[in-house]
Amino acid sequence: MWLGGAIAVIVVAAIVAAFLLWPRGDETRPSVPSAAPATTPSATPTIAPTPTGPPANDTDYSAEDLPIDDVFLVDPALPVDDDPQGDVLPLIASPREAEGAPVFADPEGDPVAWLPQEQTYGGTDLPVVEEHRSWVKVLLVGRQARAGDGDARQVAGWLRTSDVELTPNDVSVEVDLSARTIDIVRRDGSEQSSERIADDFAWGTDATPTPAGRTFIMHAESVPSLAYTRGNPIIYLGAQSTTLAGFDGQDVAVTAFHYHDVRSGAISNGCLRVDAGATARLAELPLGTPVVIS
Repeated sequence: MWLGGAIAVIVVAAIVAAFLLWPRGDETRPSVPSAAPATTPSATPTIAPTPTGPPANDTDYSAEDLPIDDVFLVDPALPVDDDPQGDVLPLIASPREAEGAPVFADPEGDPVAWLPQEQTYGGTDLPVVEEHRSWVKVLLVGRQARAGDGDARQVAGWLRTSDVELTPNDVSVEVDLSARTIDIVRRDGSEQSSERIADDFAWGTDATPTPAGRTFIMHAESVPSLAYTRGNPIIYLGAQSTTLAGFDGQDVAVTAFHYHDVRSGAISNGCLRVDAGATARLAELPLGTPVVIS
């Protein structure tokens, strides 16, 4: 799949015909349940910064000698997320200044990348997974290594709180591969409401699995040239394939939610194939919204 005609994501089924498993006319299409959202008590991660933590760093940095942290970046200095099933705080971090912000692998080290305030394919609004007085730990776009060359799982890093705006965010997406469900979850204090947007979908094969763990919505757009999406929006995630170094001639392999007529079972190269209603709901969510795949 192409992201805005420029980058590829994992969309093709494991059994490829001449045109990406084009649907048969008699296919049964799953529908979105219409039940009202359920409300249940749930613990909410604290958003209060810890009184202790890594020491402040007031050094001035510039982007001049640092790689840009975007979807194309491959940087061995970027740490892989060390707690992929851990909590995500109800905060989204975005660079405060137009010039962007330095990204650190370690709060006590030097920056390893530069995060612009804006870029074509997103990845500048990031979910916070840890908060301290002077620092936040966030999930990032890019990879530590391409699949086959090293660890291609979701990466994370640190930003200084002085460099970012922190925006409250009470919504997340939960994907359960074994139950075949996708839920949009909203939290309000101790209350949690869940809206089921899919009770069946397609995911990756054993050879090209959908990346598990926590990631986030990086970018969303419609790409009419990708006929199998039927004009529905594609919701691109920060996670990339752990088995494919690239896809469709490109050197990135981004995971995404997208529409496909054939959308049930372990048949894709890692993307999550859903119906039109699900893509519409997902495209409405803020960039940086956490997505937890289990």
